[in-house]
Amino acid sequence: MVDLHTHTVCSDGTFTPTELVDYAAKLGLTAVAVTDHDTVAGIEEAVRHAKDLQICGLPSVKVVPGIEFSSEYEGRDIHIVGLFIDYKNAAFEKYLKDFVDSRDRRNEKMCKLLRERGCDITFTELQEENPGSVITRAHFAGLMLKKGYIRSMQEAFDKYIGDHGPCFVAREKVTVSDAVKLILEAGGIPVLAHPTLYHISRQNLEKLVEYLKKEGLMAIETKYSTYTNAEEREITEIKEKYHLLSSGGSDFHGENKAKIDLGTGYGSLSVPDEYLYKLEEALAKKCNTP
Repeated sequence: MVDLHTHTVCSDGTFTPTELVDYAAKLGLTAVAVTDHDTVAGIEEAVRHAKDLQICGLPSVKVVPGIEFSSEYEGRDIHIVGLFIDYKNAAFEKYLKDFVDSRDRRNEKMCKLLRERGCDITFTELQEENPGSVITRAHFAGLMLKKGYIRSMQEAFDKYIGDHGPCFVAREKVTVSDAVKLILEAGGIPVLAHPTLYHISRQNLEKLVEYLKKEGLMAIETKYSTYTNAEEREITEIKEKYHLLSSGGSDFHGENKAKIDLGTGYGSLSVPDEYLYKLEEALAKKCNTP
């Protein structure tokens, strides 16, 4: 069993990369992909720790270098996961730095709006509370909870920083096409993440998939923590119609999504090793194509 969609403290998860690897090994997973939001900061630590475990003869796990891009399509937030990326690719690293810089400017604006409404939050505090992380709204909510401005994480979104909240500032997003191209240029496999979460019709989902396929999309998540049996069948049908590969994962965030466990999601998720093997075969074929 594998899990090809997870998050660490480097974005909005609560496990360090080392802890994620240890937990995946403890659960007996064959592989785990580190797919933090818009950053590759946790990959090196995860890869190094997995190798150290192997050298020591301890249970280990294959680490798949990845990322999850927040991108936009026709006004909707669409997520594209990249698997097997060359996370040390210079052009890719430069793009991510520029992207994080723009995100930092957005977060500064959100802090200013929160202060105007009585929540004394600074960007410096957010960084000190979450060293090495790309700051997300989950980090805002966590600090607001710690300082007593809200009674729950959800209250932060409901009253302040949700999509329609008074302190929300939209972040810069890449287009879905750009996200796919960036992943391909970094030697990776672009995957359409959790398509049922976009709440679009089957017709519009197929329109999106058809468009992305032409741009280079290679896979789609046919297994995911929230899928019903009917949804899994529907996504599998779309995968087959457009000749895509299967991927899947829990979208594990640790305590930030406490009911979702690594590997098994809400308890019934099972992503087979076969998914990993076929993705690796496609990657090898892509690398050997002139």
